[in-house]
Amino acid sequence: MNIGQASKASGVSAKMIRHYESVGLFPEARRTDAGYRQYGDKDLHTLRFIRRARDLGFSIEQIRELLALWQDRRRPSRQVKAFAQAHIQELEQKLQEIQAMKATLEHLVHCCSGDDRPDCPIIDSLASTS
Repeated sequence: MNIGQASKASGVSAKMIRHYESVGLFPEARRTDAGYRQYGDKDLHTLRFIRRARDLGFSIEQIRELLALWQDRRRPSRQVKAFAQAHIQELEQKLQEIQAMKATLEHLVHCCSGDDRPDCPIIDSLASTS
């Protein structure tokens, strides 16, 4: 199948397939005599794996490691579990940071009168030098 068909079947955009190929996350596709990319079932399986990993917030480098773990049928599952647990800790940290940003923004919105005057604590906070 061509890149458009592979994109539709895997849920990964053609642009991202090309990107994954360019960064070495996904092997370059076989080409027809006319130069069109060709993908098979194994490629689709790998693209779906990558898409699901991205959906869980794994970075490109983390997905590279996950792909290696996936392809190593002799690796212990505890290695994969530890990898996933470390990612959960990263997500927890990001969640705390987002919650802190939300709380700050909620406070600034509460302090802003939202009227016709130009005074605005939101803008003042963004413009502050501290």
